[in-house]
Amino acid sequence: MAPFPRAENHGMKELFDTINAFTVTLGGLQFKPADMALRLVLPVIGAYVLYRVLFFFLKRFLKRTLKLRAETAAKASRVIRWTLRILVWCGWIVNIAWYFGAEIPSFLGALWGGLTTPVINSGATQISIITIILVIPVIALSWWGTGRLMRLVDSRLLSRTSLDPALRFSVFSLARYIVLIVALLLGLTVIGINLSSVAVLLGVLGIGVGFGLQSVVANFIAGLVIVFERPVKVGDRIVVNNLEGDVVRVRLRSTLITTLTNETIIVPNSQLIDHHIHNYSFDSAEIVIVNSVSVAYGTDLELVRRVLLEAAAANPFLFSGGENKARVTSFGDSGITVELRTWIRDAHNKLDAMAWTNLAIWKAFRDNGIVIPFPQVDLHVKPEPGAKK
Repeated sequence: MAPFPRAENHGMKELFDTINAFTVTLGGLQFKPADMALRLVLPVIGAYVLYRVLFFFLKRFLKRTLKLRAETAAKASRVIRWTLRILVWCGWIVNIAWYFGAEIPSFLGALWGGLTTPVINSGATQISIITIILVIPVIALSWWGTGRLMRLVDSRLLSRTSLDPALRFSVFSLARYIVLIVALLLGLTVIGINLSSVAVLLGVLGIGVGFGLQSVVANFIAGLVIVFERPVKVGDRIVVNNLEGDVVRVRLRSTLITTLTNETIIVPNSQLIDHHIHNYSFDSAEIVIVNSVSVAYGTDLELVRRVLLEAAAANPFLFSGGENKARVTSFGDSGITVELRTWIRDAHNKLDAMAWTNLAIWKAFRDNGIVIPFPQVDLHVKPEPGAKK
């Protein structure tokens, strides 16, 4: 029984040799299908399977281990997906080129030599193409890392202090830009850029910026002034360009303001510094609202004054530390104009407080028999001379 397996093994070996030696010619290109399957097709399939497995585990790691927010995890997943795809495609291209006889090692060596050859020599600094390419991830990592670090500091440290929200935001913004600049300088040093050369380059660029980007520089300096002096701060109710709204964010170049109609306007910082800005809550949020109303001639003004002060005292937005006042301001053609000044505790409630006071005045006048006169015009008609009476 022993010779049969040996004969069978011998036949299988001949079959494999035949398949292995089978050659296909396309034009001037010859290749062996079996060899192509082993050295080209299988690595391509393996790289794709490895890509899917790595992406699955990395995505799971982001969600379950790091416990990132859904939006952040989705962004990180997209970056990882495209990075792995680029690596897979590069691997496929290299494998195909290597299979068809390309001298990959020598090609890669020549490519790396070209990328690392200095194109700028300035003292001890030698800047190559690879250095310029590495600047992009340095900036991206510095920006991302600074944001993550400062959010952590804000949630763990600044939020536990007694600073008011506006001052905390200013400290947060200033610290973030300082940390970002330090991270960028360290990153540039790591990739081999001499900071003294960077200073010279920035000085040269500064001359061009001074002439060509004056508005940008002016807004940047104005942003620093706003951060330090805080003429306006996050949460302030201001009027700019005849538009009233709340400051929602102060950036180094511009400030975001949400109007009372929930529209967002972007105001250059230089405009907030160079122009008059009406800030309702600069020192405190308490303001005085003014409601004017007319009463008919012959009305008891002391009764009117008492009714107005009672309406002001019942205002749900009232600031108890202020003194409300009712005054007679003018004698008009149709009636006597009376003005009620009411302190409220928050400027953001100004419109609601004025509306509430107007309705309260209307109800109080109706209950006390106080008449709000209609506009009156006396018309005298003079007859023409000689006309019949």
